[in-house]
Amino acid sequence: MSSQSNQAALPLQGKVAIVTGASRGIGAGLALELARRGAKVALVYTSPKSGNLVEEVASNIKALGNGSDSTVIQADLRHVDTPSKIVGATREAFGDKIDILVNNAGVLTAKAVTETTAEDYAAIFDVNVRAPLLLTGAVAPHLRAPGRIINMSSIGARKCFANFSLYAGSKAAIEGITRSLAQELGEAGHTVNAVAPGPVESDMLSDVPKEIVEDQLKQTAVERRVGTVDDVSRIVAWLCGEDAKWVSGQTISASGGFLML
Repeated sequence: MSSQSNQAALPLQGKVAIVTGASRGIGAGLALELARRGAKVALVYTSPKSGNLVEEVASNIKALGNGSDSTVIQADLRHVDTPSKIVGATREAFGDKIDILVNNAGVLTAKAVTETTAEDYAAIFDVNVRAPLLLTGAVAPHLRAPGRIINMSSIGARKCFANFSLYAGSKAAIEGITRSLAQELGEAGHTVNAVAPGPVESDMLSDVPKEIVEDQLKQTAVERRVGTVDDVSRIVAWLCGEDAKWVSGQTISASGGFLML
């Protein structure tokens, strides 16, 4: 196979990626998609209970047999020293430089504002906002140009759903952070974007109120269905590649037209 055809088949060959929340759902799917395109992937997960799941993702990557690779990193994103641990473990596994960071890990809760506590706020914002910001800061000194950073947002940042003020606020914050980081890191040749999925067929779908899912089925312009992990992971993988080099500071709605930006 020529180098040109190999590049077409494996556009991320030689790239090192970090994916948080990689044990299940969208995170597992997009980690596998990056590996399909040739990347070496650091699979970050939080709960020890997810160990078997993330090892299955690693096994699926190994089975690709295309030169991609993975390393598994158990790290609690609620702790402020976790980002440096993740970066250190990734560099130990794959060398000094990092090419791609996907801030995918997130937590979701639905709660009336009258019942919301400071502890609830911290539980959401520590993982959904603080962790991506600090991890980006830890990765940036080791990011090899042209680096790619993708933050996972949600249609909830723009669509209005009752009892989702904490989650919606955290995702709106990540979109603002994305735009600011795109400006800050762009001079070094890096791009920073966000992807905002709608409801997706995954284990988190059970956490989404049925009326929201039903609303999406009625309003989605394409095929009147819930999204799939592949629908989202392929968008993220595209943003990680050379073809997306002129896209930065953007939020892409991955919802089949349910949310049009």
